[in-house]
Amino acid sequence: MLFYRKDQESHQLTDEERRKKRMKWTIGITAFLIFQVAVVLFFVLVIMKFKSPKFRVGEFDIQSLNAGTQASPSFDMTFVAPIRIKNTNWGPFKYDATTVNFVYGGVQVGEVAIPKSKANFKSTKKIDANVTLNSMNLLSGSTLGSELSLGVITLNSQGELKGKVTVMFMFKKNKTSQMNCTMAID
Repeated sequence: MLFYRKDQESHQLTDEERRKKRMKWTIGITAFLIFQVAVVLFFVLVIMKFKSPKFRVGEFDIQSLNAGTQASPSFDMTFVAPIRIKNTNWGPFKYDATTVNFVYGGVQVGEVAIPKSKANFKSTKKIDANVTLNSMNLLSGSTLGSELSLGVITLNSQGELKGKVTVMFMFKKNKTSQMNCTMAID
């Protein structure tokens, strides 16, 4: 009988060990699940957030400028426009060809074509485009004469860039970026 008791006592110890082992497994699985939820939330809230890229014309130097007088207002201008497409997404932005219009007083005075390309993730695509502007299409009643007497020409650049952002090589979303920049040329 003494032998039987030892088996029963050792059997009780293994039940308690099993209970402790089950608790360790439960804690481990729970910690793993909490970690997985945190990783999924990070991806959804940070990485998978699709943003529209920024589409801008940077500062430029004028190569040539011929300006008329207040009596006969006109201008002809050439410059290299540094167009920048800043992609802040965690995936590449592939965009279609588009045009950037340069406008004075609501009338288009020039345009430049932007070819189809892509901006890599977390980077800025730089395009230097040659631009020629002239005021032949302006109406005679425009404010160009008064601006020329002040020595300033105010232009707007307008464009729309449509494309697709791809994150983790499988999630794709169409995004559109608008440009509406105002620049004062001295």
